[in-house]
Amino acid sequence: MPALLKPDSEIAASITCILSDVDGVMTDGRIVYDNQGVETKRFHVRDGLGIKAWMRSGFGFGILTARTSEIVRQRAGELGIENVQQGYEDKWPAAESMLSSMGYRPEQVCYIGDDLPDIAVMRRVALAVAPADAAFDAQEAAGWILRSGGGEGALRELIERLLRAKNRWEEHLRQ
Repeated sequence: MPALLKPDSEIAASITCILSDVDGVMTDGRIVYDNQGVETKRFHVRDGLGIKAWMRSGFGFGILTARTSEIVRQRAGELGIENVQQGYEDKWPAAESMLSSMGYRPEQVCYIGDDLPDIAVMRRVALAVAPADAAFDAQEAAGWILRSGGGEGALRELIERLLRAKNRWEEHLRQ
């Protein structure tokens, strides 16, 4: 049965790890250089809060990106993300290695990606997810297509949906 026809609770039940692309997921996909050639990226604060909630719930999180950027290393450090692989255009071998070191199997994994380099991973995990503005082929490979675009809270939307389906979201609400 396609993922869209199953209830979220059934889909989320086996998911204990999220792997995420960066550009086009955690950012809007734009690469900006200043006059000195320094690259900048914009991250959404709600994504960061969602990632922290996911990890506080005892689940794994990793970043897998084709590009290499000091900014990604810095953002991962701020969020406490220890599993970061940068510079891998062929993402599936890197994902396999990362999952092995983290102690997860593909059937426990959700991968969120937005473009062609992500499809190999998307096709091999339990749940493939794409932001609303992902490339057509990435959306075709996805079981879930989010309402939010990359860099606009897509990761937060995904994490909140998974945690709600697992009845774990309420523990993160403050009164």
